[in-house]
Amino acid sequence: MSPEVLLAAGYAGLLVVGAFALEWLSAHTHRRSLRYRTAGFSYDETQDHWECPEGEHLWPHEFDHERRLVRYRAKAHICNGCPRKARCTDSDRGREIVRPLDPWPHSEAGRFHRSISLLMVALGALILVVELARHHAMAEAALLLGLLTAATLAGRWLLHDLRAHPANFPTPTAAHGLGLVTTASDGRRPRSRWSSQNRTEI
Repeated sequence: MSPEVLLAAGYAGLLVVGAFALEWLSAHTHRRSLRYRTAGFSYDETQDHWECPEGEHLWPHEFDHERRLVRYRAKAHICNGCPRKARCTDSDRGREIVRPLDPWPHSEAGRFHRSISLLMVALGALILVVELARHHAMAEAALLLGLLTAATLAGRWLLHDLRAHPANFPTPTAAHGLGLVTTASDGRRPRSRWSSQNRTEI
């Protein structure tokens, strides 16, 4: 078997494996970063609030439209009187937690890494196609066709999963009638259409 075919097959296979390694690593890093920022806090999805180790709640405070983040904040007077304040936050306005609205891989970063993975698989498939056009020996063709089939299936799965996770996850709603301030893409902060008339200050 030609050394060129072996080299091309190995490089194409490495690209496909590298694409899935990138997928796993980026998702793992994303989850680990979220866990680090919210260590000790628990999120109640039903009530849409965070609970700190002292049992106090952080409610939705602001929706950043440009970055697609929801900011949760505890009441300032409670945080300022908490014995753990020095280890929790240096803000006098209350502890704040930021939650990305778009979970992985809906987020912009997730879709970016998925696109890179698709390009890696496509490049690997292109290398295999070129080698198939140059080499027609049965053993070489069988190896290249097998790898090309695997690369095609991998690319098809990545593309289908990307389409199944569109960008712009559903926008948040205000929990328990709390006023939710929105920050638009131009940096302005008009009242949200989700806000109640009697906004509760937190």
